[in-house]
Amino acid sequence: MPTAARDIPERNGIDTLNRSVSNSFDLSASLSTSPSATFHSPPTSFSKQASASAKQLKPFQTADVKVLLLENVNQTGQSILKKQGYQVEAMKSSLAEHELIEKIKDVHVIGIRSKTQLTANVLKHAKNLIVIGCFCIGTNQVDLKYAAETGICVFNSPFSNSRSVAELMIGEIIALARQFTDRSLELHKGVWNKVSTGCWEVRGKTLGIVGYGHVGSQLSVLAESMGMHVIYYDVVNLMGMGTSRQVASLDDLLQGADFVTLHVPETDETKNMISTAQIEKMRNGAYLINASRGTIVDIPALIKAMQSGKIAGAALDVYPNEPGGNGENFHNQLNDFTEDLRNLKNIILTPHIGGSTEEAQSAIGVEVAEALVNYVNFGTTTQAVNMPEVTLRSLTLEEPNHVRVIYIHKNVPGVLRRVNEILGDHNVDKQMTDSRGDVAYLMADISSVNVSEIKDLYQSLEDLGSRIRTRVLY
Repeated sequence: MPTAARDIPERNGIDTLNRSVSNSFDLSASLSTSPSATFHSPPTSFSKQASASAKQLKPFQTADVKVLLLENVNQTGQSILKKQGYQVEAMKSSLAEHELIEKIKDVHVIGIRSKTQLTANVLKHAKNLIVIGCFCIGTNQVDLKYAAETGICVFNSPFSNSRSVAELMIGEIIALARQFTDRSLELHKGVWNKVSTGCWEVRGKTLGIVGYGHVGSQLSVLAESMGMHVIYYDVVNLMGMGTSRQVASLDDLLQGADFVTLHVPETDETKNMISTAQIEKMRNGAYLINASRGTIVDIPALIKAMQSGKIAGAALDVYPNEPGGNGENFHNQLNDFTEDLRNLKNIILTPHIGGSTEEAQSAIGVEVAEALVNYVNFGTTTQAVNMPEVTLRSLTLEEPNHVRVIYIHKNVPGVLRRVNEILGDHNVDKQMTDSRGDVAYLMADISSVNVSEIKDLYQSLEDLGSRIRTRVLY
């Protein structure tokens, strides 16, 4: 039974097979780690777990896997990674680019939230990095194309904080309608200002939801339960929850809604999606709420609309430029409109806390950490955002001399023929491949492999001109 295993060396050099890992299966270290009954993600958001008879595959000793977690990743995620035996370094804040470049040089796994920017310039220094975990919904802080082209897989958590964001939206809708943040601030300053002018019930009002995904649809249900009418706009046709109805265009939504909430990704098409022209189409005295990305709203245009009375209130949880850490950092040096924004009436400004609840962060920690473990140990890319989704059933303890080959390559003709010529001296028990744009992902389990053959097998794949990254697990 082979006990040696190998790292993924650089193309210009091959490490000797001097790292070992036991092939025995330890139930206490299996991938069946799950959150408590209180904190869980939808079943569809998890990668398939290894069965009790599955053999764990690891590319090197678990103690050799270096993990860097930034921005205070929840303890649930940290615990899952530490239980694998990985070297885990967790930091509470993000890092400046020069610090990040230095830190990332020798790590295999990095976990981030929304503030850390993994640009191509940063990633090109990460010579050992094989996977990125975004412990949040968005992935716009990562250069996904460059990551894929260099064989770095990226995972996120698109579902787990949906309820938390939707509940924040409901709270802000009521708060804006009743102006109670202004009344609270006034009373903190000793000013008693009991008024009803411009204060409304939300019952009977129309909520317009832009982006009817996981957050938008949950918000739709909550709003209807309070007696609101719901309309929504999305670039695809979607069945509405309850009695909500889809409208044909963004203009139709803006003209028909008393409250507008935004739940769209950051793309070239959505930048300044709400600017002067769109605000002019909104109802006089309407309200605008953004918890998606800071570039979606033209904030200077919003400021002018609120100063003129066109917009009665707004809530912003995201901004074009956000501080790297907590403290007195929200000022004009960050965004030149900040002081004007802070001086407006009936505006709620929150520091990107839409998903910042104990429940959401715990569920996100589990979902992303388990995806990272499945990728490091088994090579499965289920729920990856920048790679084809490929998985194979687990090898079992009855298959001790089997090897899992993972070959990430350029999506060009003739690759499979060349790869299968290399694997041809062994029996290919199972194989799956898929492509996504210019990148393809192949996974194959081959049998009757001796330890002495692995180095040659690996090097033969590395020498192919189509190669992006090769991994050999057993």
